Amino acid sequence: MKKRRMTAGPETARMLELGHPWVIADAYTKRWSAVKPGDVVELVDGSDRLIGTALLDPSDRVAARILSAGKMHLDLSWMREKLQRALALRRDHADLAETSAYRLVNAEGDGLPGLTVDRYEEHLMVQLYTSAWQPHLPLVSEALEQVLKPAGIYWKPRPQQTRALGSEKEGKKYSRLIRGVGAPGTMKVKENGLFYQVRLEEGLHTGLFLDQRRNRRDLMDRVRGKSFLNLFAYTGAFSVAAAAAGAARVVSVDASLPYLEWAQENFGLNRLNPKRHEFIQGDCFEVLDDLRRVGRRFDIVLMDPPSFSTTGSSRFTTRQGTAELVATSLELLPAGGMLICSSNHQKIDLSDYLKELRRGALLARCSLRVIRISGQPEDFPFPVTFPEGRYLKYVVAVKEE
Repeated sequence: MKKRRMTAGPETARMLELGHPWVIADAYTKRWSAVKPGDVVELVDGSDRLIGTALLDPSDRVAARILSAGKMHLDLSWMREKLQRALALRRDHADLAETSAYRLVNAEGDGLPGLTVDRYEEHLMVQLYTSAWQPHLPLVSEALEQVLKPAGIYWKPRPQQTRALGSEKEGKKYSRLIRGVGAPGTMKVKENGLFYQVRLEEGLHTGLFLDQRRNRRDLMDRVRGKSFLNLFAYTGAFSVAAAAAGAARVVSVDASLPYLEWAQENFGLNRLNPKRHEFIQGDCFEVLDDLRRVGRRFDIVLMDPPSFSTTGSSRFTTRQGTAELVATSLELLPAGGMLICSSNHQKIDLSDYLKELRRGALLARCSLRVIRISGQPEDFPFPVTFPEGRYLKYVVAVKEE
Protein backbone atom coordinates (compact mmCIF):
# COMPACT_ATOMS: atom_id res chain seq x y z
CA MET A 1 0.00 0.00 0.00
CA LYS A 2 1.43 3.34 -1.06
CA LYS A 3 2.01 5.78 1.80
CA ARG A 4 0.69 9.29 1.83
CA ARG A 5 3.22 12.07 1.30
CA MET A 6 3.44 15.19 3.44
CA THR A 7 5.56 18.23 2.67
CA ALA A 8 7.98 19.48 5.31
CA GLY A 9 9.25 23.03 5.49
CA PRO A 10 12.79 23.95 4.39
CA GLU A 11 14.06 24.33 7.97
CA THR A 12 12.65 20.93 8.92
CA ALA A 13 14.13 19.36 5.79
CA ARG A 14 17.54 20.77 6.70
CA MET A 15 17.35 19.39 10.26
CA LEU A 16 16.23 15.96 9.04
CA GLU A 17 19.08 15.82 6.54
CA LEU A 18 21.43 16.50 9.47
CA GLY A 19 19.95 13.47 11.19
CA HIS A 20 17.63 15.00 13.79
CA PRO A 21 14.64 12.65 14.38
CA TRP A 22 11.97 15.24 15.22
CA VAL A 23 9.64 17.40 13.17
CA ILE A 24 8.58 20.37 15.28
CA ALA A 25 5.11 21.74 14.59
CA ASP A 26 5.17 24.75 12.27
CA ALA A 27 3.18 26.39 9.50
CA TYR A 28 3.85 23.45 7.19
CA THR A 29 2.64 20.75 9.59
CA LYS A 30 -0.55 22.74 10.15
CA ARG A 31 -1.34 22.23 6.47
CA TRP A 32 -1.28 18.45 6.81
CA SER A 33 -4.92 17.45 6.43
CA ALA A 34 -6.86 14.34 7.40
CA VAL A 35 -4.06 12.94 9.56
CA LYS A 36 -4.30 11.35 12.99
CA PRO A 37 -1.90 10.08 15.68
CA GLY A 38 -0.16 6.92 14.54
CA ASP A 39 -0.30 7.57 10.81
CA VAL A 40 2.89 6.57 9.00
CA VAL A 41 3.69 8.87 6.07
CA GLU A 42 6.56 9.77 3.78
CA LEU A 43 7.94 13.26 4.26
CA VAL A 44 9.17 15.18 1.24
CA ASP A 45 10.77 18.56 0.73
CA GLY A 46 9.48 21.33 -1.52
CA SER A 47 10.87 19.49 -4.57
CA ASP A 48 8.96 16.31 -3.66
CA ARG A 49 12.22 14.59 -2.69
CA LEU A 50 11.86 11.90 -0.02
CA ILE A 51 13.53 12.90 3.25
CA GLY A 52 12.13 10.26 5.60
CA THR A 53 9.30 8.02 6.78
CA ALA A 54 7.64 9.41 9.89
CA LEU A 55 5.17 8.53 12.64
CA LEU A 56 2.67 11.37 13.11
CA ASP A 57 1.29 13.01 16.23
CA PRO A 58 -0.25 16.13 14.65
CA SER A 59 -1.57 17.73 17.84
CA ASP A 60 1.77 17.51 19.69
CA ARG A 61 4.68 19.96 19.68
CA VAL A 62 6.69 17.17 18.04
CA ALA A 63 4.33 16.65 15.13
CA ALA A 64 6.27 13.74 13.63
CA ARG A 65 9.10 11.39 14.56
CA ILE A 66 11.39 9.87 11.95
CA LEU A 67 11.39 6.08 11.76
CA SER A 68 13.69 5.84 8.74
CA ALA A 69 15.57 8.15 6.40
CA GLY A 70 14.16 6.12 3.49
CA LYS A 71 11.14 3.98 2.75
CA MET A 72 9.99 1.37 5.28
CA HIS A 73 6.95 -0.49 6.58
CA LEU A 74 6.03 -0.43 10.26
CA ASP A 75 5.35 -4.13 10.56
CA LEU A 76 6.33 -7.07 12.76
CA SER A 77 9.51 -7.85 10.83
CA TRP A 78 10.76 -4.25 11.08
CA MET A 79 9.95 -4.07 14.80
CA ARG A 80 11.70 -7.37 15.56
CA GLU A 81 14.84 -6.17 13.81
CA LYS A 82 14.87 -2.96 15.87
CA LEU A 83 14.53 -4.96 19.10
CA GLN A 84 17.27 -7.38 18.14
CA ARG A 85 19.64 -4.50 17.38
CA ALA A 86 18.84 -2.93 20.74
CA LEU A 87 19.54 -6.22 22.52
CA ALA A 88 22.84 -6.64 20.66
CA LEU A 89 23.99 -3.16 21.70
CA ARG A 90 23.39 -3.92 25.36
CA ARG A 91 24.94 -7.36 25.13
CA ASP A 92 28.10 -5.96 23.55
CA HIS A 93 28.52 -2.66 25.40
CA ALA A 94 26.51 -2.40 28.65
CA ASP A 95 27.81 -3.72 31.97
CA LEU A 96 24.74 -5.51 33.29
CA ALA A 97 26.47 -7.99 35.58
CA GLU A 98 24.40 -8.62 38.71
CA THR A 99 21.66 -6.37 37.30
CA SER A 100 18.09 -7.37 36.42
CA ALA A 101 16.56 -3.93 35.89
CA TYR A 102 17.70 -1.84 32.94
CA ARG A 103 16.55 -0.18 29.72
CA LEU A 104 16.07 -2.41 26.68
CA VAL A 105 14.90 0.26 24.23
CA ASN A 106 15.75 3.94 24.58
CA ALA A 107 13.48 5.68 22.09
CA GLU A 108 15.51 7.77 19.61
CA GLY A 109 18.70 6.05 20.76
CA ASP A 110 17.42 2.74 19.39
CA GLY A 111 15.58 4.03 16.35
CA LEU A 112 12.14 3.93 18.01
CA PRO A 113 11.50 7.60 18.81
CA GLY A 114 8.98 8.22 21.56
CA LEU A 115 9.02 4.60 22.80
CA THR A 116 11.00 3.05 25.65
CA VAL A 117 11.07 -0.47 27.09
CA ASP A 118 12.49 -1.26 30.53
CA ARG A 119 13.18 -4.69 31.96
CA TYR A 120 12.36 -5.53 35.59
CA GLU A 121 13.34 -9.15 36.13
CA GLU A 122 11.06 -11.11 33.77
CA HIS A 123 8.58 -8.27 33.21
CA LEU A 124 8.74 -5.44 30.70
CA MET A 125 7.47 -1.87 30.96
CA VAL A 126 6.62 -0.11 27.69
CA GLN A 127 6.36 3.68 27.97
CA LEU A 128 4.84 5.86 25.27
CA TYR A 129 6.01 9.48 25.10
CA THR A 130 3.71 10.21 22.18
CA SER A 131 0.18 9.11 21.37
CA ALA A 132 1.47 8.20 17.89
CA TRP A 133 2.54 4.78 19.21
CA GLN A 134 -0.83 3.99 20.77
CA PRO A 135 -2.39 2.41 17.63
CA HIS A 136 0.75 0.30 17.19
CA LEU A 137 0.91 -1.01 20.76
CA PRO A 138 -0.37 -4.51 19.79
CA LEU A 139 2.42 -4.71 17.19
CA VAL A 140 5.02 -3.60 19.74
CA SER A 141 3.86 -6.11 22.35
CA GLU A 142 3.77 -8.94 19.80
CA ALA A 143 7.36 -8.22 18.75
CA LEU A 144 8.48 -8.08 22.39
CA GLU A 145 6.72 -11.38 23.04
CA GLN A 146 8.46 -13.07 20.12
CA VAL A 147 11.95 -11.69 20.76
CA LEU A 148 12.12 -11.69 24.57
CA LYS A 149 9.37 -14.05 25.82
CA PRO A 150 8.72 -12.04 29.02
CA ALA A 151 6.47 -13.20 31.85
CA GLY A 152 4.34 -10.09 31.36
CA ILE A 153 4.26 -6.75 29.57
CA TYR A 154 2.99 -3.48 31.03
CA TRP A 155 2.45 -0.22 29.22
CA LYS A 156 2.41 3.30 30.57
CA PRO A 157 1.57 6.52 28.69
CA ARG A 158 3.84 9.38 29.76
CA PRO A 159 1.96 12.64 30.46
CA GLN A 160 3.05 15.75 28.62
CA GLN A 161 2.45 18.00 31.63
CA THR A 162 4.46 16.29 34.35
CA ARG A 163 4.28 19.39 36.54
CA ALA A 164 0.59 18.74 37.00
CA LEU A 165 1.53 15.38 38.47
CA GLY A 166 4.17 16.71 40.84
CA SER A 167 2.13 15.44 43.77
CA GLU A 168 1.02 12.12 42.33
CA LYS A 169 -1.63 10.30 44.27
CA GLU A 170 -0.30 7.44 46.33
CA GLY A 171 -1.62 4.14 45.05
CA LYS A 172 -2.86 5.51 41.73
CA LYS A 173 -2.26 3.07 38.86
CA TYR A 174 -0.55 4.61 35.83
CA SER A 175 0.35 1.28 34.16
CA ARG A 176 -1.72 -1.51 32.65
CA LEU A 177 -0.87 -5.16 32.02
CA ILE A 178 -1.31 -5.91 28.31
CA ARG A 179 0.29 -9.38 27.99
CA GLY A 180 1.14 -12.32 30.19
CA VAL A 181 0.86 -12.47 33.97
CA GLY A 182 1.10 -9.55 36.32
CA ALA A 183 4.03 -8.82 38.61
CA PRO A 184 3.65 -8.75 42.40
CA GLY A 185 2.46 -5.42 43.75
CA THR A 186 5.94 -4.91 45.13
CA MET A 187 8.74 -6.88 43.49
CA LYS A 188 12.48 -7.17 44.07
CA VAL A 189 15.06 -6.37 41.39
CA LYS A 190 18.85 -6.36 41.40
CA GLU A 191 21.24 -3.57 40.42
CA ASN A 192 25.02 -3.75 40.84
CA GLY A 193 24.48 -6.73 43.12
CA LEU A 194 22.10 -4.82 45.44
CA PHE A 195 18.35 -5.31 45.81
CA TYR A 196 15.60 -2.73 45.45
CA GLN A 197 11.81 -2.81 45.60
CA VAL A 198 9.85 -1.57 42.59
CA ARG A 199 6.16 -1.25 41.82
CA LEU A 200 5.18 -1.63 38.20
CA GLU A 201 1.54 -0.60 38.47
CA GLU A 202 1.34 2.08 41.14
CA GLY A 203 2.75 5.56 40.78
CA LEU A 204 4.15 7.60 37.93
CA HIS A 205 7.60 6.07 38.62
CA THR A 206 8.53 2.53 39.63
CA GLY A 207 10.76 3.44 42.57
CA LEU A 208 14.14 3.02 40.85
CA PHE A 209 15.64 5.39 38.28
CA LEU A 210 17.53 3.03 35.99
CA ASP A 211 19.61 5.75 34.33
CA GLN A 212 21.64 6.32 37.54
CA ARG A 213 22.98 2.76 37.77
CA ARG A 214 26.54 3.56 36.71
CA ASN A 215 26.61 6.70 38.88
CA ARG A 216 25.57 4.69 41.93
CA ARG A 217 28.44 2.32 41.15
CA ASP A 218 30.80 5.32 41.04
CA LEU A 219 29.52 6.53 44.41
CA MET A 220 30.24 3.14 45.94
CA ASP A 221 33.90 3.55 44.99
CA ARG A 222 34.15 6.90 46.84
CA VAL A 223 32.15 6.61 50.04
CA ARG A 224 33.82 4.00 52.28
CA GLY A 225 34.30 5.32 55.82
CA LYS A 226 32.72 8.68 55.01
CA SER A 227 29.58 10.51 56.05
CA PHE A 228 27.07 10.89 53.24
CA LEU A 229 24.07 13.23 52.89
CA ASN A 230 21.53 12.30 50.22
CA LEU A 231 19.12 15.12 49.35
CA PHE A 232 15.85 14.36 47.50
CA ALA A 233 16.53 10.74 48.43
CA TYR A 234 13.30 9.35 46.94
CA THR A 235 13.31 5.58 47.74
CA GLY A 236 16.95 5.65 48.82
CA ALA A 237 18.80 3.92 45.97
CA PHE A 238 21.90 6.11 46.36
CA SER A 239 21.66 5.75 50.14
CA VAL A 240 21.56 1.95 49.93
CA ALA A 241 24.55 1.96 47.57
CA ALA A 242 26.51 4.18 49.97
CA ALA A 243 25.67 2.13 53.06
CA ALA A 244 26.45 -1.14 51.30
CA ALA A 245 29.84 0.26 50.22
CA GLY A 246 30.80 1.03 53.81
CA ALA A 247 29.78 4.65 54.42
CA ALA A 248 30.17 5.50 58.09
CA ARG A 249 26.87 7.36 58.23
CA VAL A 250 24.11 7.89 55.65
CA VAL A 251 21.51 10.63 56.06
CA SER A 252 18.57 10.52 53.62
CA VAL A 253 16.29 13.54 53.20
CA ASP A 254 12.99 13.64 51.32
CA ALA A 255 9.68 15.48 51.58
CA SER A 256 7.73 12.22 51.33
CA LEU A 257 7.40 9.97 54.37
CA PRO A 258 6.16 7.00 52.25
CA TYR A 259 9.28 7.25 50.10
CA LEU A 260 11.52 7.30 53.16
CA GLU A 261 9.73 4.24 54.52
CA TRP A 262 10.31 2.58 51.15
CA ALA A 263 13.98 3.53 51.46
CA GLN A 264 14.22 1.84 54.85
CA GLU A 265 12.68 -1.30 53.35
CA ASN A 266 15.38 -1.20 50.66
CA PHE A 267 17.99 -1.07 53.41
CA GLY A 268 16.45 -4.15 54.98
CA LEU A 269 16.46 -6.03 51.65
CA ASN A 270 20.25 -5.70 51.65
CA ARG A 271 20.71 -6.66 55.32
CA LEU A 272 21.59 -3.09 56.21
CA ASN A 273 20.23 -1.89 59.54
CA PRO A 274 18.32 1.37 58.85
CA LYS A 275 18.60 2.31 62.53
CA ARG A 276 22.33 2.88 62.05
CA HIS A 277 21.49 5.67 59.62
CA GLU A 278 19.14 8.68 59.50
CA PHE A 279 15.98 9.34 57.51
CA ILE A 280 14.69 12.90 57.69
CA GLN A 281 11.34 13.97 56.28
CA GLY A 282 11.14 17.60 55.22
CA ASP A 283 11.81 20.22 52.60
CA CYS A 284 15.47 19.91 51.63
CA PHE A 285 16.21 23.65 51.99
CA GLU A 286 14.70 23.72 55.48
CA VAL A 287 16.53 20.56 56.51
CA LEU A 288 19.82 21.98 55.22
CA ASP A 289 19.27 25.11 57.31
CA ASP A 290 18.58 22.98 60.39
CA LEU A 291 21.71 20.88 59.84
CA ARG A 292 23.82 24.00 59.35
CA ARG A 293 22.50 25.62 62.54
CA VAL A 294 23.50 22.61 64.66
CA GLY A 295 26.94 22.43 63.06
CA ARG A 296 26.55 19.15 61.13
CA ARG A 297 29.21 18.40 58.50
CA PHE A 298 29.45 15.70 55.84
CA ASP A 299 32.23 14.32 53.68
CA ILE A 300 29.92 13.90 50.66
CA VAL A 301 26.67 15.64 49.77
CA LEU A 302 24.57 14.46 46.81
CA MET A 303 21.76 16.54 45.35
CA ASP A 304 19.56 14.85 42.74
CA PRO A 305 16.34 16.87 42.69
CA PRO A 306 13.49 16.38 40.25
CA SER A 307 13.35 19.02 37.51
CA PHE A 308 10.29 20.45 39.23
CA SER A 309 8.84 19.86 42.67
CA THR A 310 6.53 21.58 45.12
CA THR A 311 6.29 20.85 48.83
CA GLY A 312 3.97 23.03 50.85
CA SER A 313 4.97 26.63 50.18
CA SER A 314 8.38 25.67 48.78
CA ARG A 315 8.96 25.35 45.05
CA PHE A 316 12.07 24.03 43.30
CA THR A 317 12.95 24.25 39.62
CA THR A 318 16.31 23.41 38.06
CA ARG A 319 16.65 26.86 36.54
CA GLN A 320 15.68 28.74 39.67
CA GLY A 321 16.86 26.61 42.57
CA THR A 322 20.11 24.85 41.65
CA ALA A 323 22.53 27.66 42.54
CA GLU A 324 20.88 28.26 45.92
CA LEU A 325 20.85 24.55 46.68
CA VAL A 326 24.54 24.26 45.79
CA ALA A 327 25.45 27.24 47.98
CA THR A 328 23.54 25.89 50.97
CA SER A 329 24.96 22.38 50.56
CA LEU A 330 28.52 23.69 50.39
CA GLU A 331 28.14 25.13 53.89
CA LEU A 332 27.92 21.56 55.21
CA LEU A 333 31.14 20.44 53.51
CA PRO A 334 34.66 20.95 54.81
CA ALA A 335 37.47 21.91 52.45
CA GLY A 336 38.18 18.78 50.45
CA GLY A 337 34.60 17.58 50.82
CA MET A 338 32.76 16.28 47.78
CA LEU A 339 29.62 17.73 46.22
CA ILE A 340 27.76 15.56 43.70
CA CYS A 341 25.13 17.33 41.61
CA SER A 342 22.73 15.63 39.23
CA SER A 343 19.91 16.80 36.97
CA ASN A 344 17.72 15.07 34.39
CA HIS A 345 16.29 18.31 32.98
CA GLN A 346 16.46 17.81 29.21
CA LYS A 347 16.16 21.49 28.33
CA ILE A 348 19.25 22.53 30.30
CA ASP A 349 22.50 21.43 28.69
CA LEU A 350 25.73 20.66 30.50
CA SER A 351 27.34 24.06 29.98
CA ASP A 352 24.32 25.88 31.42
CA TYR A 353 24.19 23.44 34.32
CA LEU A 354 27.85 24.07 35.15
CA LYS A 355 27.07 27.80 35.18
CA GLU A 356 24.46 27.15 37.88
CA LEU A 357 27.06 25.24 39.92
CA ARG A 358 29.48 28.13 39.47
CA ARG A 359 26.84 30.59 40.68
CA GLY A 360 26.28 28.43 43.76
CA ALA A 361 30.01 28.27 44.52
CA LEU A 362 30.30 32.06 44.21
CA LEU A 363 27.35 32.53 46.57
CA ALA A 364 29.09 30.26 49.08
CA ARG A 365 32.40 32.15 48.60
CA CYS A 366 34.36 29.04 47.74
CA SER A 367 35.56 27.11 44.72
CA LEU A 368 34.54 23.82 43.16
CA ARG A 369 37.01 21.65 41.27
CA VAL A 370 35.20 19.24 38.94
CA ILE A 371 36.79 15.78 38.93
CA ARG A 372 34.18 13.81 36.98
CA ILE A 373 31.27 14.42 34.65
CA SER A 374 28.96 11.61 33.66
CA GLY A 375 25.55 11.01 32.13
CA GLN A 376 23.31 8.03 31.57
CA PRO A 377 24.74 4.50 31.13
CA GLU A 378 25.21 2.47 27.96
CA ASP A 379 21.65 1.14 27.93
CA PHE A 380 20.46 4.75 27.45
CA PRO A 381 22.14 5.52 24.09
CA PHE A 382 21.35 8.55 21.95
CA PRO A 383 22.24 9.54 18.37
CA VAL A 384 25.03 12.09 18.00
CA THR A 385 22.55 14.00 15.82
CA PHE A 386 20.10 14.27 18.74
CA PRO A 387 21.68 16.33 21.54
CA GLU A 388 18.40 16.26 23.48
CA GLY A 389 19.12 12.58 24.12
CA ARG A 390 21.97 13.47 26.48
CA TYR A 391 19.70 14.70 29.24
CA LEU A 392 21.36 13.36 32.41
CA LYS A 393 24.08 15.47 33.99
CA TYR A 394 26.07 14.06 36.91
CA VAL A 395 28.92 16.20 38.23
CA VAL A 396 31.39 15.22 40.96
CA ALA A 397 33.28 18.19 42.40
CA VAL A 398 35.59 18.90 45.34
CA LYS A 399 35.19 21.97 47.53
CA GLU A 400 38.10 24.33 47.89
CA GLU A 401 38.23 27.42 50.10
